[in-house]
Amino acid sequence: MHITVEISYYPLTQNFDQAINGLLELLKAQSDAAVEIGTMSTLLSGEYGIVMELLNNSMKQLMQKYPSVFSLKIANACEL
Repeated sequence: MHITVEISYYPLTQNFDQAINGLLELLKAQSDAAVEIGTMSTLLSGEYGIVMELLNNSMKQLMQKYPSVFSLKIANACEL
């Protein structure tokens, strides 16, 4: 099943740009998911298992380093 996820990341730290860039690097490192970076959110698109594993691993790494808030919208009806 193909899904698209809209993710917004709000690191609650003064060096927020470092945390945001870290997330973008983690997401772009996965070649099996399409990544479209926007001003306020990023879109991920790909097979359900691949996208969800990428989100799980990326979010976990950042939450271990920074206090974080993530906002996600997940759809199986909107493709990039």
